[in-house]
Amino acid sequence: MEITTKIHQIPNATAQRLPIYYRSLKKLNETGVERIKSKELSQLTQIPSATIRRDFSHFGELGRSGYGYEVVYVTEVFRELLNVNNIINVVLIGVGNLGTAILTNNFKKEKNITIKCAFDIQSPYLGKEISGVPIFPMERMKELVRKQQIHTAICAVPSEVSQEVVDDLIDAGITSILNFAPGRIKVPDAIQMKYIDFSSEIFTMVYQNEALYPGNPPEKMIEINKLSDMLDNDRI
Repeated sequence: MEITTKIHQIPNATAQRLPIYYRSLKKLNETGVERIKSKELSQLTQIPSATIRRDFSHFGELGRSGYGYEVVYVTEVFRELLNVNNIINVVLIGVGNLGTAILTNNFKKEKNITIKCAFDIQSPYLGKEISGVPIFPMERMKELVRKQQIHTAICAVPSEVSQEVVDDLIDAGITSILNFAPGRIKVPDAIQMKYIDFSSEIFTMVYQNEALYPGNPPEKMIEINKLSDMLDNDRI
């Protein structure tokens, strides 16, 4: 099967939903479901059926009106788009509380993604392993990343040093970075940068909750602000 559409050719929001669609369809396929309608897929993914139909339209005629989607076929389409058969090796920078949690999980549910090594400047885990991942001092990062030809990184360092760390990662050959620091970073156009901003996500949820249920007590916002500060400073 030849799919000419590439991830970078579709809207970013659609690209972010592809892994959700793939995991749901893969489970349906494994349980013997042969076809599914957008309304039924919406119940599984919690994504509106209209959004599903619009997302799927970027990849041609994946289904038929009144009939639905062939689970096997659409699963294969998304498998090829996401390159899930390829092994993705990742490097982690920052072994604080957040970094330690990421290492402990180490993509256990995703067999094709693995953290190969991690780096920090003063972690108590230096020279040790977490879930089988060795922890090295930061000065060895460029050497080992280049040696293992790793091109994807997770950056879990404080905001004040994230620009310097990202610059070093790019110099080592990293081209895709998932950054947990809330501050925006300057990178070349060729570098793919993705931000996971806990504060923004929390405030978005609070705003949406306030819109649905107005009149939330002010002390709730105070607690949210405290949690947000702790997340930004990697204290939990």
